[in-house]
Amino acid sequence: MGKLESVYPISIDQTKQKVLQDIDRYIENKDIMPVYETYLSDRKSYVEQIWMNVWLNKASNDVPRKEKKAFLKARGHITEGTDHKHINNLFRHELRSYKPFDTRSWLDKKFLENMQEWEQRYVKAREVFFRRQEEQKLAHKRWIVQEKLEDEANTFFENSSLLIYLHVRYYMSGIIASDLHNKPKFQTVEPYLLEERLVEDGVFESNDYLMVTDFFEELTGDIHSTFDWAKSHYEYENYYYRYERLVLDFIFGFVPKKVLDYLSKEVLQDFSESYGEIVNLETLQELLQDDLTDLSQACFDELQEEYLSDLLKLVHIPFDEALHQEIFEKDEENRERKKAELLAEEERKKEEEKRILDDIFGKAYTPSLGKQVKYILHIGDTNTGKTHQALEKMKKAESGLYLAPLRLLALEVFEKLNADGVLCSLKTGEEEKPVMGAKHISCTVEMFHEKDYYDVIVIDEAQMIADKDRGFSWYRAITKANAKEVHIIGSRNIEKMLLNLLDEADLELYEYHRDIPLEIELKEFESKHTKKGDALICFSRRQVLETASRVQASGHRVSMIYGSMPPENRKRQIELFNRGETSVVVSTDAIGMGLNLPIRRIVFLENEKFDGTRRRRLTSQEVKQIAGRAGRKGIYDTGKVAFTADIKIMRKLLEQVDEPVQTFTIAPTSTVFERFQKHYRNLGTFFELWEKFNPPNGTKKASLSEERELYELIRDTEIEARFSLMDLYGFLHLPFSAKEPRLIRQWLETVEAIAESSELPDPLIRTRNLEELELSYKAIGLHLLFLYRMGKRTEAVYWERVREEISNGVHDQLKDEIINYQKKCKRCGKQLPEESRFQICDACYHSGHRKNRKY
Repeated sequence: MGKLESVYPISIDQTKQKVLQDIDRYIENKDIMPVYETYLSDRKSYVEQIWMNVWLNKASNDVPRKEKKAFLKARGHITEGTDHKHINNLFRHELRSYKPFDTRSWLDKKFLENMQEWEQRYVKAREVFFRRQEEQKLAHKRWIVQEKLEDEANTFFENSSLLIYLHVRYYMSGIIASDLHNKPKFQTVEPYLLEERLVEDGVFESNDYLMVTDFFEELTGDIHSTFDWAKSHYEYENYYYRYERLVLDFIFGFVPKKVLDYLSKEVLQDFSESYGEIVNLETLQELLQDDLTDLSQACFDELQEEYLSDLLKLVHIPFDEALHQEIFEKDEENRERKKAELLAEEERKKEEEKRILDDIFGKAYTPSLGKQVKYILHIGDTNTGKTHQALEKMKKAESGLYLAPLRLLALEVFEKLNADGVLCSLKTGEEEKPVMGAKHISCTVEMFHEKDYYDVIVIDEAQMIADKDRGFSWYRAITKANAKEVHIIGSRNIEKMLLNLLDEADLELYEYHRDIPLEIELKEFESKHTKKGDALICFSRRQVLETASRVQASGHRVSMIYGSMPPENRKRQIELFNRGETSVVVSTDAIGMGLNLPIRRIVFLENEKFDGTRRRRLTSQEVKQIAGRAGRKGIYDTGKVAFTADIKIMRKLLEQVDEPVQTFTIAPTSTVFERFQKHYRNLGTFFELWEKFNPPNGTKKASLSEERELYELIRDTEIEARFSLMDLYGFLHLPFSAKEPRLIRQWLETVEAIAESSELPDPLIRTRNLEELELSYKAIGLHLLFLYRMGKRTEAVYWERVREEISNGVHDQLKDEIINYQKKCKRCGKQLPEESRFQICDACYHSGHRKNRKY
């Protein structure tokens, strides 16, 4: 028998029950018994419809889909490929005519032919009706009595809350004293760390705890269950939970007795009559459960606000209501006085801190432009000759200073000026190349000193003022420049900020526009379309090597540029392209900063980059900065730009007007440290104050995250004690790759050596592969930062030669990589197929997947 046949009799029974229930509801409130025919007349539509409703719902819900399809198929319906909803609709339609139950006939047979059955139904329905009315009256009476009882109990709570708390206070004081004397103290551990065994830590000393809540943070040694985010879990119990239970138990045991004595005879009598029993403690605990719980929590909260010493002195004072109330009121008055004193002290400290913050930082970040300085702004698109024009002015001056964002650009200008017959020295943190008789210097922006005077200062890539880590170096150079003329070079989105910053200065503005138009190719780029003069852009060193190898294998000679490549090697790669010895450049976005190459077409192989936190789409400014390198006057009359995907979106980014830079970054200055040392001597305190300092409008603070991470390595050590604040911060602020563990270790060992006045450790040099060569280059760079800072120029010359050898090694390795590059799994080193989209092999992926899977 199928499910349909089995639910059929059940549906009939349910229909009968529903009709009989409807009859009872109809006749129960009639004072005179209605005749059966009257019921049928009034309820005809319901009686006729009830079977169909019950049958359709019961069969639709209980009959499985497979049986429904078989049922429909037997009636000529096609069900294959039909969705579930349509099958249900067909099934319900067919059921309407399937074995209908005649409800009317059944009723007539039951009542029309047997009027005695109808009369008995009426009598029984009336009895049930009257009984229900009596129960409702009794329930209403009980509700009124219960409400009166609760009102009197609440009045008692309001009038006796202090007395109740005095009893709680006295009772808990004895238990706390006993726990302090008899229970072991445990070493601190996070409650959820159940895998760590508790270790006893001597005995409790009451003087160690000011407030009761301080003691409640100690562990009892027991384990208890807590409920959090709809889940139960176990953890070590602290005294908070123990005393929360104790207060609750005391309230439920003590207060109902007092309430019972307080209740009026009238309420007690009414309760007894309506419930048929007298009021007892269990009844009160049940009726007043919510009120007693709230009272318990209020007493527990008050208990935690007490001084522990105030409670302990109660232990040996027998309870007397008047006496204990007097003691409590004095303790409370004393506690409020101490609170007021603490609040006043906190307020005083806040005001003092505010005064100190103002004194330290004060006007340190207010522009102080030189009175006789003339500012010339060179604002415009990439590759429009802005830097060339500014440098021409500097070359003609008696003395000049060029401030670059990158060591490579400083090196490029150093070589250019000397090649043009203008003697120029080079000075970066990692190297110094003095030229005899030179009055011009090319350096990185961080090497700027406001006391040094020059006829002309050139500040390149001024939009970097918005950089969260380095921006303040541009701000300082622009506002503290000591020169006759200061030439500032920047993109269009920095113009408004510079005009505001230099509002009162003698100022000239030159705007630059591309002579060579940019043309966006409408067809998506494919690697087979690579031609001479192309620059292929991707956003990782691995992608650069992989792409360069593939392009060279297709018949092109390739130059490569990426961020971690040593500047000397970048310079070589650029020269190879400039001389025509290579025909294609494969580069990261490092190409967008000040590098002028004869590029015919910029090709974006990717439209996204990883910014250290997440992968994101390129910004409009990034697209423009890179794309602007396409086209070279006298070589290519048009610069072309191509994309591998999303051409419409990328075109919009390239053509949209940039949002003006709204803020620039500020960082600590020597003046700030001088003022700080009037108040404090600890660098940790400086970082705390820096966090609290609110920067002026239009500025944002440098995060100093790397400096703080390095500081944690030497906090409270002999190293910190040996150095002045300025020297210590200088070490923390050295520009090196502080994300490399090996370089961090080298930094720490070197600082330790300086503190102990011992020989500086040599940087670790490894040359097995390209990654090790590049890291060794950085390690020597960090070593040179320390050597130049300490004035050890002879040693620095030696290590510059070693670094040059490493650079040569990188050059040779790059040539080898581009010829023999193989995709390898970054976990096991196994060679990957050329077409593989991933950096790990299938075996490593599945192994890691199983390891991380949660069962």
